[in-house]
Amino acid sequence: MVQARTSIDLNADLGEGGLYDAQMLSLVSSANIACGGHAGDLQTMRTAVSIAQEAGVAIGAHPSYPDRENFGRKLMSIPAEQLLPELKRQVESLQNVADSLGQKLSHIKPHGALYNQAAFDTELGELVIRLVQEIDPSLHLMVLAASPLARRARLAGINVIEEAFADRAYRSDASLVPRTELGAVLESPDLAVAQCIRLVREGQILSINKVLVPVSADSICVHGDGIEAFNVLKQVREAILIMGVRIAPHHQHDESTK
Repeated sequence: MVQARTSIDLNADLGEGGLYDAQMLSLVSSANIACGGHAGDLQTMRTAVSIAQEAGVAIGAHPSYPDRENFGRKLMSIPAEQLLPELKRQVESLQNVADSLGQKLSHIKPHGALYNQAAFDTELGELVIRLVQEIDPSLHLMVLAASPLARRARLAGINVIEEAFADRAYRSDASLVPRTELGAVLESPDLAVAQCIRLVREGQILSINKVLVPVSADSICVHGDGIEAFNVLKQVREAILIMGVRIAPHHQHDESTK
């Protein structure tokens, strides 16, 4: 029996050149801001942090493989001695912008292919854990819910936010369906809302092959770069509130919901 949630974090990946960043920042409780790897520059970071500051939204860094051409969504193999300094540079860029505006980062969430590979690949997952430890061990790490990385990061003493997606299809092992496959993105607001309701009420998702998979999430994400992004986010937010669940940054959740 899944314990009913009383609060949940609602987040979006922003600062990526999407059309609705300002509107979406008025609806989320956390934002993952691109910091130059797959998208973004100092100006977009400053704009996103400023709007998040006004909206009372928790700010997270969204580092990625250095691959702007493919928006960070291409699988890559980069030696750790090259990748770790690159990811640190990205996070520190956003950290410096936030500091200049009197704000602090709350978490790190890898982006795209890095996020998905690190969730299941032991070596890459350890690199992401090192990234948090070397930048600031007090930061939370936002990772794919029910993934091996979530468990390993906790064992390493990292504060973990387990994240699920309203707008992405899942496989039966709780991994995301690759974007190269048909049906990987749930672009219909109705489908995203239905997935969100099941996640919050039942702690599970219906995989692409119609298997119910346990997924207990601290945060639900809606991507900011889709055509229907704002509409999907608005309807997902409304559905959560109708269920009587409070939307709040992860650090404000009731301990009983964890």
